[in-house]
Amino acid sequence: MSIVLITAVFAAVLAFVLGTALGFFRRFFAVTQDPLAGQIREILPGANCGACGYPGCDAYAAAVAKGEAGISSCSVGGPGVAERLAALVGGDASVVPVVAVLACRGTKDRAPVKGEYTGVRTCRGAKLSAGGTKLCAWGCLGFGDCTAVCAFGALSMGENGLPQIDRAKCTGCKVCVGECPQGVLREIPRDQQGAFVFCSNRNPVKARVMKTCKAGCIKCELCVKNCPQKCIVMDRGIPIVDYGKCDSCGTCVSKCPTKVFKLLQDAQAV
Repeated sequence: MSIVLITAVFAAVLAFVLGTALGFFRRFFAVTQDPLAGQIREILPGANCGACGYPGCDAYAAAVAKGEAGISSCSVGGPGVAERLAALVGGDASVVPVVAVLACRGTKDRAPVKGEYTGVRTCRGAKLSAGGTKLCAWGCLGFGDCTAVCAFGALSMGENGLPQIDRAKCTGCKVCVGECPQGVLREIPRDQQGAFVFCSNRNPVKARVMKTCKAGCIKCELCVKNCPQKCIVMDRGIPIVDYGKCDSCGTCVSKCPTKVFKLLQDAQAV
């Protein structure tokens, strides 16, 4: 028998053995797919953004099918997806759509840098290695970590050194909020009305605030003192608005000397 024939027979026998073994292991270790999870997965948008708290849509669908997750956690799909899931599995379909906002107005011309930075060109890298790059320890660092993780094209870096948020594209997935090491990206209800403080500088000394950012909150408390509804209080150096009381009168906006207050319905740019 020639070497070619022996090789061919051996290859055929080996292929048969391996095929039989693979078939056995496939049946023995097969994972039964839950038909309900498959139906749920078909409803989900497939963004795999992780905003629901699960690694992706498959994992979230499996958790919903098992009753381990609620049906309103998909912020990308919003009320429409929640309603379709409610029709399939039941549950509360109420969803409050949110959108990201940047609580910082420290543009290149307003917030000076500490010096030349030569490290890793990411916000997280700058935060870990140098404690940030700006004199304001609370402001946006401007390297665009948030834009890199946005799967929907809702974030882009502006020429002023701050991320720009396209509200029409923002799905409220909150991935950018978790990525920002400074915590200056916040999520708020999409239809929220009222005044918002576009500053995160908690330095209690006015002179130091102005030295580190020309557009920072100087803690004068004119907003607190002049609010007709008494809905603003100072919390760790930042005015906080009680939206249950705020009627969007705009008094705080007009009284604020550094213009960190803006009405949410009007404030899209810094």
